[in-house]
Formats: sequence, structure tokens, C-alpha cells
Amino acid sequence: MKVHQIYTNNQLRNFNYIIELEDQSAIVVDPWDACEINNYLNERHLILKTIINTHEHWDHVQGNLALVQKHGCEVWAHENAAHSIPGFTHSLKNKQIINLDDNNQLIVLDTPGHTLAHLCFMLISDGQQKAIFTGDTLFNAGVGHCRLGGEERLLYNTIIKNFYPLEDQIIIYPGHDYLENNLRFTLKFEPSNQQAKKLLEKVTATDYVPGNIQTNIAEEKQFNLFMRLDNIDVINNLSLNQPIAEQVFIALRSQRDKW
Repeated sequence: MKVHQIYTNNQLRNFNYIIELEDQSAIVVDPWDACEINNYLNERHLILKTIINTHEHWDHVQGNLALVQKHGCEVWAHENAAHSIPGFTHSLKNKQIINLDDNNQLIVLDTPGHTLAHLCFMLISDGQQKAIFTGDTLFNAGVGHCRLGGEERLLYNTIIKNFYPLEDQIIIYPGHDYLENNLRFTLKFEPSNQQAKKLLEKVTATDYVPGNIQTNIAEEKQFNLFMRLDNIDVINNLSLNQPIAEQVFIALRSQRDKW
């Protein structure tokens, strides 16, 4: 099994993913451009059997119908998104296990916040948690907004309950490349963060290509402010007085909306 991360180079800086299985079949996560996906499949002689959508926003589903028409593939998404996902065929529920092959599975996680029908997918390989497809819930050094059908408190609970406890080595596969902007946001509210400074230098280097820097959970806890809610510099720069973690999260999300 291989995971191919495809940077779409569109205005929204989307990532698409192709999960290549040993039998030459493939699963596509959040297709942006059907032509680009088809070219990728053809180059590798892969047969598309399933589309998985993390949520219903147009930039994560707009390739669905063209791919369904060409391949006759199924479309899987949150059970509450049936009427808003083009080509929807199968509903997914929290903790559901998707067997990819004998050694690899996806575990479905119900992760509301960015929208109320958002799913993330934990990749299990040989019994070990390897990576997580996070859609617009968790980004490299940031989290998603809640302006289009979401709710900040739900997103806070999702991050705290579903992501903060994850094992350190798990790789993040986000729905967008917002890394540079997110790191600059980190340094606005925590200017002493050395990890953010070092990573920003790499991201702004001339040879940087979106996707060639991947982060894991341990690294996110070093520079993702939404996972650093007890940091005193962040709290002071937000002008908050002895806040609870949820208040810090919501204040950060409000500031990020204006960034």
C-alpha cells in the first residue's frame, strides 16, 4: 500500500490523496480535479474503486461526479452528508473499520467542527497507527475555520478528544497546504517559538514544494497554537485573564479568521 499526496496548485491550495493498494486498485480522498486524478491513475495503471470525502464543501467533492461517470466507483462520506455529497453511495459512522487489504485499515473518526458532517480517517498498517487524513479539521500548524456550517466549540472538543491524545509518530495528511501562513500566525502570538521559526525558514526556501514537509503529532504540539492552549505567551498576547482552554481556542480561531 502507498499513499500519494497530490498538491493541486489551485487558489485554495488543496491536497488530494490516492491510496494505492497491492491489487492495483485505488481509493481517492477529496478529489479536486477529475482530469488530474485520472492522469495519475493512468500513469500508475490503477483502478479507482472508491472516493472518500472528508466533508461536503465543494473544493473537496467537485471531482466526484466525473470520476463516478468514468469509473463507476462508490462514494463514501458522513451519514449526515448524504444530500450534499455528489454521487453519494455509502454512509460512514464513527469508529467504523474500512479494511483496505490484509494488513491495512482505515478507522473512521467523527470529527465535527469545521462542518457538522466531517470525518477524519486513521490509517492503520500492520496494527500500528501510521497517519491520519484530517481534511479541514487539523492542518499543519493550524485548524480549520468554522464559518461555513461549523461550530468552534465542537472543533475544540474534536481537537482535544480526538487529536491531542494521538501517538506522537502519526503523520498528518491535511486537506490544504496552509503551512507558511499558519507558522506566521504562530509567531505573531508566540514569537519565541523556535520550532516555528526553523520550520518557516524551510517553508520559505526557494526549493520548497507543498507537501515535501510533513509533520506528525509530536511536532504539531511544538508549534500548532491550537494544541498549545496553556502556553502563557499565547494567553498574554491574546489579552486573556486566566482563561480555560476552550476560551483560548475560540480566541485563537477568531484571530485566525482575521489573519
